[in-house]
Amino acid sequence: MSAFLDKYQGFLAGVMQWDDLDALWQRIRDQAAEPWFIYAVGEAVPTSPASEQQLDQFMQSIDELLHKEHEHDYCGIVYVDDADNPSFVKIYDPHNLGVVCGFSENPPLPGWVMSQVPPQDLEQAFPPTASRKRWWQRIFG
Repeated sequence: MSAFLDKYQGFLAGVMQWDDLDALWQRIRDQAAEPWFIYAVGEAVPTSPASEQQLDQFMQSIDELLHKEHEHDYCGIVYVDDADNPSFVKIYDPHNLGVVCGFSENPPLPGWVMSQVPPQDLEQAFPPTASRKRWWQRIFG
């Protein structure tokens, strides 16, 4: 298994409070000299890390989107490998949550991943289940 998939499937802690998310963004900014890949799941997998400017722009934009579209007084849809020294962050799309915070045989893919290791295509690594493919084929056969 790749380092990326090891991180992806490893233990990640939920960022529950909005203040904790602010602190996470700041920790990432503090280590901006480190390479960060920004991967929008479903788009082309990036082959090079984001610039510091791209990283900051992404964090500002995703923070605005999460605050606007996740209409709760808590965050709970961002997960990090180590809040004090982050190197891997999963961000779920507020409009495609499925069973994110509980147990699920087939949890939804995140909307975005921030990683210090080069990402891998998650849609290829975790293809839809056979039942979902059959459903799709019945509709568009």
